[in-house]
Amino acid sequence: MDRRNFIKNGGILLGATSLDFSKTNLDIKKKIKVGLIGCGGRGTGAAFQALEADPDVEIVALADIFPAQLEAALASLKEAHKDRVNVPEKRKYIGFDAYKKLIASNVDVVLLTSPPSFRPDHLAEAVKEGKHIFLRKTNGCRCTRRT
Repeated sequence: MDRRNFIKNGGILLGATSLDFSKTNLDIKKKIKVGLIGCGGRGTGAAFQALEADPDVEIVALADIFPAQLEAALASLKEAHKDRVNVPEKRKYIGFDAYKKLIASNVDVVLLTSPPSFRPDHLAEAVKEGKHIFLRKTNGCRCTRRT
């Protein structure tokens, strides 16, 4: 082996041995913390689907304009998935700015299921905060085409 290859291979070996693989996510099971914005029927359905998609999903925050709608969604989710729905009072966000508070909380994924007119603002905020996003599509265009 010549000097050039010795130095090259030695550098590669030295670099590889300095890597710390003990803290990688390869073997670590981590709960995926999900927040729901828009607690109506379709939003609650999306939360159910998220819980059924992966056993490591946990609903940790809810946001809605209407308190009764939020409480109904929470009750429904807890009834079916008691051990994977952990939404204390401090992570129940009510009002027109509730989405900002939820997105700023410690969630990994945001389910955006509010009415279509609110979603652009919610989406922009979630992107700005670097969250993973599920955005429910609309029910199609309700506009009429004029010729």
